[in-house]
Amino acid sequence: MEFPKRIYTDEEVKKARELVDQGYKHRISVKGNPVFQQKVKRALELVKKAGYYDFLSTYIRGIEEVDGLTQLRNADAAIWTNLYAVENPVDAASMFIQKACHMKEYLELKHYYGGEAEKRSVGKRIEFLKALRSRSQEKEVVAECDRLLDLWRESSLAY
Repeated sequence: MEFPKRIYTDEEVKKARELVDQGYKHRISVKGNPVFQQKVKRALELVKKAGYYDFLSTYIRGIEEVDGLTQLRNADAAIWTNLYAVENPVDAASMFIQKACHMKEYLELKHYYGGEAEKRSVGKRIEFLKALRSRSQEKEVVAECDRLLDLWRESSLAY
């Protein structure tokens, strides 16, 4: 069975969910200018280091540069983002995990937006940052994880 090109109709969502349940993984494509691609690849290296690449590749098919706000494109299983949002590789990697959490809930037919869903996805982002912090040997990465975790602790979403 081939993964649907679009994940929009009930039938497409059902087919995508069946494939995910069977262990399907995407080969994540990255589209954008060379600088964007380089920054995304660095963030993806950190996703791998933290042990979350399988999670990400289960739910996200591609990451594409856009001249606008970052958003999950559910029907495409893609993250649209801009160069500014991927400037910090640790923050970008954690954002990718948060968007994958939204996509997972979309396929599970849960409310993947709004207050409670946002708390769940931020929780996944924090979980990722803690995992990356514990697995990285790079002082800059550990320091950035600490900084971001402190910011999330101060946030009302992180309880």
